[in-house]
Amino acid sequence: MSQSESEQRSERRCVSCGINVAGTAAATFKCPDCGTQISRCAKCRKQSNLFECPDCGFRGP
Repeated sequence: MSQSESEQRSERRCVSCGINVAGTAAATFKCPDCGTQISRCAKCRKQSNLFECPDCGFRGP
């Protein structure tokens, strides 16, 4: 595991609102287009807030 991967695991941020995400209600998944790891908090998931991949710009609910 590279240093950047371990940093991402220790501090995940919601791509929709920017808060630190933790717990079982948060979601972490790969971008459908480029495979970048994306994290979303429970509140943004529940409200279906839009997100944008920081690497390729893919947008989704």
